[in-house]
Amino acid sequence: MVILFALLMAPGFAYSNDAILTDFAVSSNGRDLLLSLRVVGAFNEKLKEAILNGIPATFSFSITLDQKRSLLPDSDVKDITATHTLKYHVLKNHFIVKRSWENNTALTTDSFAEAQEWMSEIKEIKITSLKNLSPGKHYEIRAKAKLDKINLPAFFNYIFFFTFLWDFETGWHTYEFIHTPMTP
Repeated sequence: MVILFALLMAPGFAYSNDAILTDFAVSSNGRDLLLSLRVVGAFNEKLKEAILNGIPATFSFSITLDQKRSLLPDSDVKDITATHTLKYHVLKNHFIVKRSWENNTALTTDSFAEAQEWMSEIKEIKITSLKNLSPGKHYEIRAKAKLDKINLPAFFNYIFFFTFLWDFETGWHTYEFIHTPMTP
């Protein structure tokens, strides 16, 4: 029982590395407001090289839900930060991805492509309960993604001294809607 659904294929603006948010979808399962999205263009060759050398990478997804008001400042309903961490286990030759919004359960694969996909997507993260939304009110969901600063051991600072070359941060992707609950 979906009360609203929006699939916006228009990407947000990228600041560097041409990383953008796509597949931005807002939906409901009848109880909760959900968000799905994907970041593309985040894995350049330098970042891939660092990961394959055993350096973990963490993506942070910032998500906000605000109630829009015309005469008063917007009201903050919910702020969420979801993190995805990718580690390559050199000795076992596999990748481990942990996603905070899935209780950091370890996902393991031998495929770097599959690990990149897990890192880059959020599927139906709960934003808030629909009970927290007022019928007929105007809301805005915003999201962006970034690569967290990588802290290298001192030895690696000499090898990977151009770490800024693999940094990325997308622009904010925004979706506005008016909450209209379904009647039974």
